[in-house]
Amino acid sequence: MEDEREDVYSKVVRAGKRTYFFDVRSTRGNDLFLTITESKKRMHEDGGVSYEKHKIFLYKEDFDKFVEGLHHTLGKLEELRGSGEAPSSDSGGKGDDDSSPSFGDVEFDDLGKP
Repeated sequence: MEDEREDVYSKVVRAGKRTYFFDVRSTRGNDLFLTITESKKRMHEDGGVSYEKHKIFLYKEDFDKFVEGLHHTLGKLEELRGSGEAPSSDSGGKGDDDSSPSFGDVEFDDLGKP
C-alpha cells in the first residue's frame, strides 16, 4: 500500500534524554497536518536498546486551539515558576476555568467535540 502522506518539512529537537520530531506532512488532497513525536531511548538489563515513541497528529482545524492552549499553559508555567509557588495537589490539572475537565476526566467519546 502506498504511503498517503508526503513529508513537507521536518525539524528535530534533541532535549536531554528525549528527541522531538516536528513533521509537517500533506495528504493526497494537499491538506497539511503536523505530527509531533517524542522518542526516548530505553536501555534494557540485557544490554539491548529500544526506543519508546509517542505521537500526536495535529490537523489544520485544530492548530489555533492547540497553539492557544499551549501558550496559555506555558504562560501559567512561567507565572508559577516566577512566583516560586508550588502547584497545589488539589488543582487536579485544571486551569483557571473550573469547567475544564482534568486529564483523567476526558472521555474518548468526547474527543472531536468542540
